[in-house]
Amino acid sequence: MVGVPHACRMGPLLILVSASCFGAMAIFGKLAYAAGVPASTLVLLRFAVASAILVAAVAVVRLRSGQPALPVAVGKSRRRLVMTALALGGVGYAAQASFYFAALEWIDAALVALVLYTFPVLVTLASVTLGRDRLTPARVAALLAATCGTALVLVGAGALSFDTAGVTLAFAAALTYTVYILVGESTVQQVPALTLTALVMVGATLTLALRALLTGGLSLDLTLAGWGWIVCIALVSTVVASTTFFAGLRHTGPSTASILSTFEPVATVGLAAVVLGERLGAIQVVGAGLVLSSVMLVQLGRRPVVDVPVPVLGTDTDTDTGTRSNDTDRVASRSCRHGCRDY
Repeated sequence: MVGVPHACRMGPLLILVSASCFGAMAIFGKLAYAAGVPASTLVLLRFAVASAILVAAVAVVRLRSGQPALPVAVGKSRRRLVMTALALGGVGYAAQASFYFAALEWIDAALVALVLYTFPVLVTLASVTLGRDRLTPARVAALLAATCGTALVLVGAGALSFDTAGVTLAFAAALTYTVYILVGESTVQQVPALTLTALVMVGATLTLALRALLTGGLSLDLTLAGWGWIVCIALVSTVVASTTFFAGLRHTGPSTASILSTFEPVATVGLAAVVLGERLGAIQVVGAGLVLSSVMLVQLGRRPVVDVPVPVLGTDTDTDTGTRSNDTDRVASRSCRHGCRDY
């Protein structure tokens, strides 16, 4: 099948780019807190700025291509997809981000990440239970390597201050993110990654804005440095991170995407060493090596497979804004669920 090798490479690569951008968020978040930005304000403005950027990007792509933002027939199908995407942001992502940033106020960033990164195990078990993925030897080995490597990278950062409330919030973020990935994986097969990301961010912004109106938790009296870190989080750790994640998830599937996402704490520790001058210990280097080995194991377990096509939502005239997909491509993407996903 033409293009399969390219997609096999691009899916994991996009997830790794996403993980690197998400990995920068802990650094940006700590710097924003140091600049006096409250957690509730940081979360809301992160999504609000990201929404503005993404909506503008979708509009530009639509004008240049002349194609609709949603490649499905009008009617209930379009409305259902829009509502699902908005709910992903308004319920799933908004809750996950709120739990994450709240946990950062109680415990160290390393412990927040350590608890959060139980989600690859949760996603893999859920995917296998739902019949979306298979628990192959390569996937099990990759999951073990990624989990152990993540633990070594984070524990190697030093003593972790434990607080029950902070750990509970971090685990709530992991559970929420698990559901977010599973729902997002099925939705991104029918909606372009850029459009889906824009809808998710708009949904999150609406929910958080409503919460701010009810609680009065929004403060715009910020320093220039504070605004700068908010823009960094919005652009790098939200727009780029989320768009590349959905684009990669389209090809890799939920469990593989979650395993590859364990590169995020490696990126966080690396950036902390470069930006904040923190030293990398030997145990962290070993942990990073294990995480990187999981990437190789995932690739060894991936091969082009073309099964009986699984019908997906759309018509012969459907087009996909900003992507290469058409009806044949989307069938290929869904039929390669247990091997390499192609367009």
